[in-house]
Amino acid sequence: MTSISDKPHKLFILDTNVLMHDPVAIFRFQEHDVFIPLVVLEELDAGKKGMSETARNVRQASRILDELICSADGDWVETGVPLENGHGTGGDGRLYFQTRSSPHELPEPLPGHSADNDILNTAVALRRERAKAEVVIVSKDINLRIKARVLGIPAEDYFVDKVLDDVDLLYSGIARVSADEIADLSELDWMQNEPDSRWINASAANGWYPNQCLYCEERPLEALVREIGEGRARIEIARNYAEGEESVWGIHARNREQGFALNLLMDVEIDFVSLLGTAGTGKTLLALAAGLAQTLDNRRYREIVMTRVTVPVGGDIGFLPGTEEEKMTPWMGALMDNLEVLTESDVGGDWGRAATQDLLQNRIKIRSMNFMRGRTFLNRYVIIDEAQNLTKKQMKTLITRAGPGTKIICLGNIGQIDTPYLTETTSGLTYAVDAFKSWPHSAHVTLVRGERSRLADFAAEML
Repeated sequence: MTSISDKPHKLFILDTNVLMHDPVAIFRFQEHDVFIPLVVLEELDAGKKGMSETARNVRQASRILDELICSADGDWVETGVPLENGHGTGGDGRLYFQTRSSPHELPEPLPGHSADNDILNTAVALRRERAKAEVVIVSKDINLRIKARVLGIPAEDYFVDKVLDDVDLLYSGIARVSADEIADLSELDWMQNEPDSRWINASAANGWYPNQCLYCEERPLEALVREIGEGRARIEIARNYAEGEESVWGIHARNREQGFALNLLMDVEIDFVSLLGTAGTGKTLLALAAGLAQTLDNRRYREIVMTRVTVPVGGDIGFLPGTEEEKMTPWMGALMDNLEVLTESDVGGDWGRAATQDLLQNRIKIRSMNFMRGRTFLNRYVIIDEAQNLTKKQMKTLITRAGPGTKIICLGNIGQIDTPYLTETTSGLTYAVDAFKSWPHSAHVTLVRGERSRLADFAAEML
């Protein structure tokens, strides 16, 4: 075990999954020291191969560690490597590496040869050696944290990439207003079904965001915030897609949130739209209907591009033969199901429906996320399905593929995350919703009411 001075601050022992998740994690602990066990280095070496994001993170973490060691002066093994680098916040903390096997220094080391037990044995030995400092294990593995606490060792999750303290604080995109909050509410009747907008005085305007959806239950009002000033806002009455001739590719809104979503999806000035909602709220159907209307009817976009992260719910079924689009087809069941709804027509019978479906599928391209690096989408309508399974870095990679004239739609349910070590507060979708809420060319709506069937609604609520 390395000889570590008894400084009064904390010593954080990093698990492998922390560096796999964030390669610059060693710089995130400010004035505190960081300790890396040998078993972590071995696991990093085993995980460096491949083209996945995890493998890339491992290689980046290894390069950072190598750079720190090569630039260190003197007896850095005993005194630690200074953690001052442009990768993070920096400070007077130091980085230490394990140089001896800790179980030989313990009277009764933990049994077994697992990596978790090696880290726990190392933590116990460090607590004996560094009595004046608090030794803390940092891991995204909940089972390791449980075992550490059983042994009386403090253990924490890695929270640096946490967007919010509570997912209930996530921006919903919709706000309820009252007549008292909007002084000019009585003058808004003239705006019904008018394309123009008007500046109004509103005491709550300072807490609104661009393209936020407003509604009032005291009198019929559904509007969109277009600009925000000091104590006032420019609002525009939303189009009514719930009834009448107003529809999007034959789809009518079944509730208030769906109506707001269609307004935002059809708005040419909005480049990024995120839709959150549980199963059956109509996210994919609304996005696809708006995409078809703007691709085939308005010719605003050349084609629709649809992609999603390929994380299986159950066991993986193995290798999928065929081209990129054929490999992605089993993952796009939601697309096919919604296309059947959008192509329902009695004109031409079965032949007419088949011809319409073939036409639509020629304008909808299915692409894999694995081949997105380096691409640029020009005048495309891009739908990212199951976006809750994306990490912050993956979300950034996809959104930055957008070229001129491209609109990106992110769909997801943060209550159904299948990616390991990803939570509701660290999901890339949560990060995007929070980061884009103040940008005037983005919008967000949380859909709350299921419209699939009474069976699906009951199951979503009770199961």
